[in-house]
Amino acid sequence: MRWTLKPKQDDEQIKALTEILKVDRLIAQLLLQRGVTSYEEAKKFFRPQLSDLHDPFLMKDMELAVIRIENAILANENILIYGDYDVDGTTAVALLSSYLLTLYPNVATYIPDRYAEGYGISYAGIDFAEDNDFTLIIALDCGIKAIEKVSYANEKGIDFIICDHHRPGKKIPDAVAVLDPKRSDCTYPYDELCGCGIGFKLIQALNIKREDSFEKLIPYLDLVATAIGADIVPITGENRVLAYFGLEVINSAPRTGFKAIIKNLQKEKLTITDVVFIIAPRINAAGRMRHGQYAVNLLIEQNMEQAVKYASEIEEFNTSRKGLDREITEEALTMILQNKEEDRFTSVVYKDNWHKGVIGIVASRLTETYYRPTLVFTKSGDKLAASARSVKGFDVYNALERCSDSIEQFGGHKYAAGLTLVEEQYEKFKTQFEKVVAETIDPNLLTPEITIDAKLDLDKISPKLLRIIQQFAPFGPGNMTPVFISENLRDTGYAKGVGEENRHLKLAVTQNGAGPVGAIGFNLGNKLPVVQNGKPFSAVFSLEENHWNGMVNLQLKIKDLR
Repeated sequence: MRWTLKPKQDDEQIKALTEILKVDRLIAQLLLQRGVTSYEEAKKFFRPQLSDLHDPFLMKDMELAVIRIENAILANENILIYGDYDVDGTTAVALLSSYLLTLYPNVATYIPDRYAEGYGISYAGIDFAEDNDFTLIIALDCGIKAIEKVSYANEKGIDFIICDHHRPGKKIPDAVAVLDPKRSDCTYPYDELCGCGIGFKLIQALNIKREDSFEKLIPYLDLVATAIGADIVPITGENRVLAYFGLEVINSAPRTGFKAIIKNLQKEKLTITDVVFIIAPRINAAGRMRHGQYAVNLLIEQNMEQAVKYASEIEEFNTSRKGLDREITEEALTMILQNKEEDRFTSVVYKDNWHKGVIGIVASRLTETYYRPTLVFTKSGDKLAASARSVKGFDVYNALERCSDSIEQFGGHKYAAGLTLVEEQYEKFKTQFEKVVAETIDPNLLTPEITIDAKLDLDKISPKLLRIIQQFAPFGPGNMTPVFISENLRDTGYAKGVGEENRHLKLAVTQNGAGPVGAIGFNLGNKLPVVQNGKPFSAVFSLEENHWNGMVNLQLKIKDLR
């Protein structure tokens, strides 16, 4: 691991913010690192308000989208809500369809089949719309590159409204409205919304046009918060507001489907991390293992008994998914060793019978072993489909763009993307991708980095400090949990490996007479020799509460030590 200490903020700025906010220097430094420089900005950071949300009509084409939907309602048209099969897409479809159904009955949902149709807008979906007399399709979390598909729909007299957050290509589809803040001609003040976030801006605009109270929209925020966490978008600006209030809904008045998922959890309050690791994988498992419509059904269900049945089915999908991704990951790792590809700049693996629903997870798992840009391919119809994952600081989307002559289609983000190609192009692409990454990646990026916010001695750690840091939540990209470094630490003599095969490290540390403070290092059991026999060491950690036997203690969550 590379340890990188963030540059210290300007001393005068730290001093000024310390005085304005009446906080200590460490808190002022952490706030400045997050772009908070004034009392007003600190107030927005610690106490987000729904009034901080931007006017949805600042988004290009929003007025056109609202007019088209209102006209559809007036003309009694059938509206099809179409979305991707992942968490962002299914939550977006659940959000928009359930909102529109409060206004108008002729609304249905469509999630493409991951295996038969693949990612994004499909010809099969458009044919379904034509066969069932839908004259307006609203696409969520997909569509920004669907030039030919939208033209095909136009020929059939079917209009499209696209709500996407992926990067556009050189051309924008010829839809009635294209809502995407990443459009070069869109001046919306915040361009990091997820697909469900764009869907929320659309219902916010419809709500304003109808002169309804904003209160009507609050119950939908649990879906938006879930999508924000699952899609790993920055939890800054408008996303921070949406996630903050969405978590409040999840914890105080969650929708029936969420209640069915979390009913057996022994937790008083869910964090965004819980949403990412408990709720999101189950929603995702539907589209991965069977069909994304199962997730939509759960998310819009209002009867608890039925929701429990849906949640139980999805739990089975999730259990199957876990087994499959472990199995395929082991196969892929063996393949890399057999091909003697351990020292490459990339991991690119392919097997025709790997389950398409888990290749994205497998790509993430491979980056945990070989920290480098990774693609996992499988057969999908008569093509090969892949999920790409990157490492911090390297834009895999740009790398794929440079290999576009061997790719049929691709889309995504800086750190995650998907693509298809014909099988004959696989070896050419694999060679080309390795060459592009080798020529463009900073070699330092191939070693995992821990970014450290500040140095922190044990005598400065207190329950009050932890309480203030907890108010920095919700955490995520752009506002990660603060990470500290302490030097010259010593174990009290009771360090030991814990958990299965002693994979984790449990210890209590002191520093120059201060402490002891309890600490846990997950997956750091192999570092036990570093802390034994009273040897001094340095540790990188975050602060957390340890709940055990009814007791609550502050502890260090160690990320690395040396």
